[in-house]
Amino acid sequence: MRWNLAFTIAAALVTLVSAVFDAETGFTFSQYNAAYAIGKSITFRIAVPANVPENASYDSVIQIAAPTDVGWGGLAWGGKMINNPLSVAWQNAQSAVISSRWAPSHSTPQTYTGAQYTVLRTGTRTNGTYWQVTAKCSGCTSFNDVSGRRVILNSRGSNRLAFAYSRARPSQPSSNSSSFPVHEVTNYWAHDFSQGVNSNFDALVTKNM
Repeated sequence: MRWNLAFTIAAALVTLVSAVFDAETGFTFSQYNAAYAIGKSITFRIAVPANVPENASYDSVIQIAAPTDVGWGGLAWGGKMINNPLSVAWQNAQSAVISSRWAPSHSTPQTYTGAQYTVLRTGTRTNGTYWQVTAKCSGCTSFNDVSGRRVILNSRGSNRLAFAYSRARPSQPSSNSSSFPVHEVTNYWAHDFSQGVNSNFDALVTKNM
């Protein structure tokens, strides 16, 4: 199971990360639309707190929105499949699920306790056309790589992220520990976290729980 490039779209070579204010939750997110087919994309949004001390770990809020033909979509915080936190999400009945995963090799990612998610009530839903999940993550923006080196993503700059997609759905969609099939499309990009800085980050998390 590899998170390598499965197809090429010329527009995907251009990094298009923008600041988006979400009136529903009150967060300002840095947003990237990851194309998985011609004219179709999964939206990945990330919000971070202001005034993060240098070399300090910090929480983030991730929002994933996708059309209902997306069986599952995943974000790799280290920009590759192996040895970094993976946020994998999918639709479930009237809601959506996010799962914390880690892959030490090119095989199905296993559950990962190093990143803990709190799903936010506001901003998590599904309907007949798309599904969306919004969650606070503790442990997504910092991790130990394969050599044991501590990696902390830049809260005020660009970080390489990656995504994966499959049209096939998890075997047990109500469970965040469900197995899921191999991806069909992957790609990576440079994501500017500074576009999603929030001075009232903690208060917004509390408000949306």
